[in-house]
Amino acid sequence: MRKKSTLTFADAIKRKGPRAVGAMVKPVGATCNLDCTYCYYLDKARLAPKAHAAEVMSDELLERFVKQYIEANQVPVVSFCWHGGEPLLAGREFYRKAVEFQKMYRGEKRIENSIQTNGTLLTDDWARFFAEEEFLVGVSIDGPREVHDANRRDRAGESTFDRVMGGIERLKEQGAEFNTLSAVGAASEGRGREIYRFLKGIGSRFMQFLPVVEHVKRIEGWPREVIVEPGDPEAHRAEWSVGAEAYGRFLNDVFDEWVTGDVGSYFVQMFDVTLAGWCGVRPGLCAFCETCGDALAVEHNGDVYACDHFVYPEYRRGNIATGELRTMAGSGEQFRFGLEKRNALPTECLRCGYLHLCRGECPKHRFVPSERNPEERVNALCGGLRAFYRHSEPYMLKMRELLEAGEPAALVIPWARQRMGLF
Repeated sequence: MRKKSTLTFADAIKRKGPRAVGAMVKPVGATCNLDCTYCYYLDKARLAPKAHAAEVMSDELLERFVKQYIEANQVPVVSFCWHGGEPLLAGREFYRKAVEFQKMYRGEKRIENSIQTNGTLLTDDWARFFAEEEFLVGVSIDGPREVHDANRRDRAGESTFDRVMGGIERLKEQGAEFNTLSAVGAASEGRGREIYRFLKGIGSRFMQFLPVVEHVKRIEGWPREVIVEPGDPEAHRAEWSVGAEAYGRFLNDVFDEWVTGDVGSYFVQMFDVTLAGWCGVRPGLCAFCETCGDALAVEHNGDVYACDHFVYPEYRRGNIATGELRTMAGSGEQFRFGLEKRNALPTECLRCGYLHLCRGECPKHRFVPSERNPEERVNALCGGLRAFYRHSEPYMLKMRELLEAGEPAALVIPWARQRMGLF
């Protein structure tokens, strides 16, 4: 039987198992103490200040969210992800109440918490709280001082590097678990090994590398170019965006360092999801899944959106003050949003030998006209992703072979060193 070219709502329903709903909760919306050049979310607040007015999610909404989120998840482990803006601006008391509500409504389910912070506001008290309540703290740091400060400055235009490093030291002193998220932009190009070694040096064992590719334009009254949607006819690619080929070289440089010495000791999200793809396992990152729509965004005022990257009026699914989160997560429009990731793939992607790994990546990056059909749009990072997949393929296949034989993937290290002529 010929494989379907599209998935339908009915297909999605048939595939449903126990429902696992994800959500990025933004207790202070887009409010932040920094002014990062590449922050798409901050620019949304600039363009629609009323919708992103500075306020903290109310206790009533917090309780409703916690209760609804636990009920919406049919799995034994429920993971809360606190995001921003800068979520520490909500204050410790907010998260103490969140933990209390989680204990009140969890039943037999186990609760996990993670929080993504720029790290500048971390104190001993914060670090102690996160350690005691077993929060996983994601710290945004792009690399060494000159890389980090290229785009991550405060509202006075001053460096944030020392403050972030101080926050990381406090987490380590108090025994709080942390990982790192590093944006990969123009300032990172050609510095993959350096950045990876730096992150290892500060104690990060789990690393995320997030490519930044955005469009900007001048708007009267704004001091700098503002991030807008790629379809805006007046917009152009931001100069601080990473190029596709440069992104591929960055990943390859980090990979070579990792596969020849660090497999099993240090973990890079991109490598984990790629290996999952080679092993036929659903990756833990929506950008590389066949469909999406399982990670909602919940604003401080209770508004729910289809995805953190699509916080626009047309993707609003409702509000937890007047509706149920599980209903919004399971709605037909949300399913169709998720299915569109697969159904809107250009012909170029469908013919690609690495489709099972990439799945077209995130739809937000699909804005480059296809060479085969200019009416179709391919992912702006396509060339770099292909280069990484080609480069890493033999090592990924070796790790798959090891895992299938019941051996640890780390045994790839001597094989990789020999293949690269490092013995």
